[in-house]
Amino acid sequence: MKKMNLPNKLTIFRMILIVPFVLLLLGGNEGWFGTLFEGNGKAADYISLAIFIIASLTDLIDGKIARKYNLVTNFGKFMDPLADKLLVSAAMIALVELNRIPAWIVIVIISREFIISGFRLVASDNDVVIAASYWGKFKTVFQMVMVCLMIAAIPGLQMLTDVIMWIAVALTIISLMDYLLKNKDVMKEQK
Repeated sequence: MKKMNLPNKLTIFRMILIVPFVLLLLGGNEGWFGTLFEGNGKAADYISLAIFIIASLTDLIDGKIARKYNLVTNFGKFMDPLADKLLVSAAMIALVELNRIPAWIVIVIISREFIISGFRLVASDNDVVIAASYWGKFKTVFQMVMVCLMIAAIPGLQMLTDVIMWIAVALTIISLMDYLLKNKDVMKEQK
């Protein structure tokens, strides 16, 4: 049995971090862990924000290490994007529960991820690799910033949070259309 490499360990670590992140975000202030943070209602939000940032940084780091040291594996190709989608989806679903983001926006964002994942699966079956586009990368950055701002929930930054949210939604739709238009022939190609 092969030993797991560092980028794959970081991917697994990112997935494990989702559990304490969600538990603290949803239950830290008044729920399950409320007694731990009595007297400081924002402490759990800030700890969950720190966990989210650490998890997000592992995505950046594991990709750089994998490419630099030629440690790209099939496990990493599959699990790395899955870990990203799980982290962001878990964060946004928790934020819906906390009334910090409208549910329809989360539905649009998660639907885009399912569509692109399905599209990549069909492309892979036809031996076509669909690379990430700049639109997709910008979308990811704005979604991560949006989630961070919504977790922090700083009243003085509400207007900025709203602007970032609308940019993230627009980039989600633009990146979806970009993928579909650039790769429309994938659906026609069959083995």
